[in-house]
Amino acid sequence: MNKIVYWSLTVAIAGFLFGFDTAVISGADQSIQVLWETTPLFHGLFVMSSALWGTVIGALMGNWPCDRLGRKKTLVLIGVLYLLSAVGSALAQDPYTFAILRFIGGLGVGVSSIAVPAYISEIAPANVRGRLVATYQFQIVFGILVAFLSNYLLSGVIVEDWRVMLGVEAVPALIYFLMVLKAPESPRWLLLHRNDEAEARRIFLELQSEDIEQTISAVKNDKTGGDKESLFKAEYRLPVLLAFLLAAFNQLSGINFIIYYAPRVFDMAGLDGSAALLSTAGVGLANLVFTMIGLSLIDRVGRKSLMYIGSVGYILSLATVAWAFSSQVSGAIVVSAVFIFIASHAVGQGAVIWVFIAEIFPNSVRSKGQSLGSGTHWVFAALITLVMPQVLATFTATQVFGFFTFAMFLQLLFVRFMMPETKGKTLEDVSAALSK
Repeated sequence: MNKIVYWSLTVAIAGFLFGFDTAVISGADQSIQVLWETTPLFHGLFVMSSALWGTVIGALMGNWPCDRLGRKKTLVLIGVLYLLSAVGSALAQDPYTFAILRFIGGLGVGVSSIAVPAYISEIAPANVRGRLVATYQFQIVFGILVAFLSNYLLSGVIVEDWRVMLGVEAVPALIYFLMVLKAPESPRWLLLHRNDEAEARRIFLELQSEDIEQTISAVKNDKTGGDKESLFKAEYRLPVLLAFLLAAFNQLSGINFIIYYAPRVFDMAGLDGSAALLSTAGVGLANLVFTMIGLSLIDRVGRKSLMYIGSVGYILSLATVAWAFSSQVSGAIVVSAVFIFIASHAVGQGAVIWVFIAEIFPNSVRSKGQSLGSGTHWVFAALITLVMPQVLATFTATQVFGFFTFAMFLQLLFVRFMMPETKGKTLEDVSAALSK
């Protein structure tokens, strides 16, 4: 069990790089736009969302290396992509080169959102699977917090301080790459894609897993079409729909909008530049603390209960922000409501999304299903990030946050009437129930 925890935490460092890479661009946002004199649309399309389009491609195609190369080789590849992107984007001399290098880092983010939850879910026992998979989300928000704090501390160290902000990511990327080289392959992948029962059993024994023979038998019984199994068969219709809707609602909450444009939101609320950056770091801290709370609860109260809590918190906080902007009240109210929003996300969607999507698909199509869910998540994230500079120039803040509020009311209905509970069930039991 100790080895399962160790390797789960090791591969979850990819989540730290995910979070850092996602948030670090916020410190460079306005400086780069001024430096390269780009229009709002060009800035949103080529500069701010280039990594997200890489993430979309990585998420949509990430099932291919996961299935063909294996979980471990894919995890190693992710480290290479992050390292290349960090060094390259820090040295870029024009917006086009910058966009390409950020795109490469985005590929790492997209593939990691498939490979890491799949790997951890496949080595973890059912009673702690939620917590272990959720360590990926914990590392994501820890990376976001460190990126915000790093941006704050590095602000002003040199004239083009954004280069240092982006380049520092190379250090954790190298550490992750060296650590994951020693990780064992997923035994479930070996059974499903290599039919290597002996090696799978050896790794299960090395990991000190429980009920090894029963697990091997269940995986072999669950095996159907392997690599060529289609995700869009009638029997998988429900898990496909659940993954799509959960991923879409994750971004329709406005979470990436807040993470990417937090300084602008706080500036709109009347805070000066320094206070806006410091409040942004506070957002990262709140995200971390409440993710830890969600992580501690997910295997005790279940995935659905956390989604109820998060949905109600979303609605109340987003409605408050919309009201505050319409009434032109104190900026402190906006900041407080944003913090409640972040807490609601961390306890609900943040803790649940990668766990739930990794649980609901059968072994034979797990990586394909995660690719669908993750791809949906990142398509919505990229679209929101791309259009947001133009949206903020066209619509009022009240209208923007009002839209997010309505979307979260729809999510509450989804949780109430469609979402099943997966707490405490084996992967094979969950997929059997949802794929009937």
